[in-house]
Amino acid sequence: MFPSKEAFMLLLNYSHPLTPAQLAQIETLLGQSIERVITIPSQIDAQQPLAPQVSQLAEAANLTPQEWQTAPLLLNPPALNFSAALLLAELHGRMGYFPPIVRLRPIPGSLPPQFEVAEVLNLQTVRESARKKR
Repeated sequence: MFPSKEAFMLLLNYSHPLTPAQLAQIETLLGQSIERVITIPSQIDAQQPLAPQVSQLAEAANLTPQEWQTAPLLLNPPALNFSAALLLAELHGRMGYFPPIVRLRPIPGSLPPQFEVAEVLNLQTVRESARKKR
């Protein structure tokens, strides 16, 4: 569970649309409601520099500088690893910390393929723990 002064979360979804069941799983894991889901297409042009495109992905959330720093944000990152890595760096710069992220996993034997929420990863806690290993 992720402590927050707020009773809700704002989910930035840069991946496939989330189902009502997946959203319910996230709320159960967090112990908080998701107030709003902002879905942002994360398609990039592989022939163009990536950093400016990822900066535009962050801009597409339409959050103010104050919201970036104070809103309780949760991230469903893009599936493309390079985009996800750059987006995390971009958001850390805007937020001042790493946002928690959603990890999905395939449901074994499901046809067509379906995904469930595996966990919510607290990246800031991972970072702080890793700093102790310097």
